[in-house]
Parts: sequence; C-alpha cells; structure tokens
Amino acid sequence: MNDFKNLLIDVQQQVAILTINRPDKLNALNSETIAELNRALLGLESDSNVRVVIITGSGTKAFVAGADISEFANFSVEQGAELSRKGHESLFNLVENLSKPVIAAVNGFALGGGLELAMSCHIRVASANAKMGLPEVSLGVIPGYGGTQRLPMLIGRGRANQMMFTAEMVDGNAAAQIGLVNKCVDQESLMAECMAIAEKICKNSPRAISHAIKAINSGYVDGVNGFEAEIEEFGKTFGTKDFKEGTTAFLEKRKAIFTGE
Repeated sequence: MNDFKNLLIDVQQQVAILTINRPDKLNALNSETIAELNRALLGLESDSNVRVVIITGSGTKAFVAGADISEFANFSVEQGAELSRKGHESLFNLVENLSKPVIAAVNGFALGGGLELAMSCHIRVASANAKMGLPEVSLGVIPGYGGTQRLPMLIGRGRANQMMFTAEMVDGNAAAQIGLVNKCVDQESLMAECMAIAEKICKNSPRAISHAIKAINSGYVDGVNGFEAEIEEFGKTFGTKDFKEGTTAFLEKRKAIFTGE
C-alpha cells in the first residue's frame, strides 16, 4: 500500500499511521492527494491487521495547511459545487463514517480543508504549536468540505460563527479549551499521545467500535432517530463473535481476545 506519491503509510501493531507527505506545499490538499487518501483509507478499512488509523502531516510546520487554491481559482459555479460534492463523498464523509477509529494528530497549521479533515476524524489531538482555522472568507469563498457543519457541532454556533467570519486562528491550547480537539500536548509528545490512545482502542472489540461509530454518527443525520439507530446497532452486536468472547471473558475473569468477528 505504499505506492503513493503524496502519502506515507506505516503500520505499527494494528495502528496505521497515514502521513500526508507534501512538505514543500505544507501538505496542502490537491485533487491527487484527496484521491490517494480515498484509496489508502479504503485499503486500511479492509485490512484486518489494522484497527486504528492516525492521520498526520509530514514535518513540523503543518498538518494540512489547506486546499491547493491554484487548482480551483478559475472554477465556475458548477465546478465549485462539484469540487465540494466530490470532496465530501470521496474523503471527508469517508473518514467520518469509516468503520475503524481515525485519530487526527494535528501538528502545526490545520487551515481550511486541513481543519475540515481533522474535524471529520473521530478523535483529534493537537500540538501546542498547532494553528487551526477556517480562513475561507478571506478568499471570498466559504468552507466547502464540511466546515460549516462540523465546526458548530464541535464548539457551538457562536464560537464557530466568530472563527469563520473573522478568519481567525486558534492554537492548540485554545482548541482544547473550546472542544475543537480532545487534547493538546507538546509537539514532541504528539505521536506518542495518539499512539497511546490508539493502543487503548485496540484492546477493545473492533466490531463493537464499528457499531458505536454508526450509532453515534446517526444522531447527526437529518431524519434519522439516533436512539432507534442505537437500538439496532446494539442488537447487532449480539450476533458477533466479539460479543461472545467479551462476555465469556468477563464471566471467566480473564482478558478478552477480540478478533473483530
């Protein structure tokens, strides 16, 4: 899975570290990189040896500094809408709905599409030197990869409005205080912290986590009753080998060994 131009993949003990590797462009997202991320994530989802994915950016300056503006500066209305729609479908919604937990290790700048990518991940950890924002209005456009929806969900409408309307950035500590990221750590500790979270996740049932992701996400879908979705997903877990193993191990007072079946 390492036949990518703009990505690096390293699997360590059931954790895949997916690094966006365009340091000369501050890891900006262009159409090629989005397509590669789509292919890489689908491959990791189907890999039974991988239980958690960590997404980060190469170098110390940026997670993802934004979208590659040169690609769409001359787009028409129709082309702009299609750019957004394709991005939602091929990457950002894919990450959010992946059956395996995705952790964003936010190092340095995470602006525009970069912050939108981080927000689509299930868990976010930032370094203290991180700078996060949605500065699109300073370019005469708005966030188009889910930012207008996910930012208010995470930090509330008032704070989200201010961040988007002013195009201001927040650092890692401020992001943690307002709930934009789960935790802020020193840059040197960023990957270790993400790996520690991933290792804790790996001890639990992959099947149960997959059903939990579906149930949680359903609560944010218009027209879907999240409580009903929870009932359905809860019921499904009873038909898994992981459920049998987990309950048996509990009754036998031993640690469960989950296979993800």
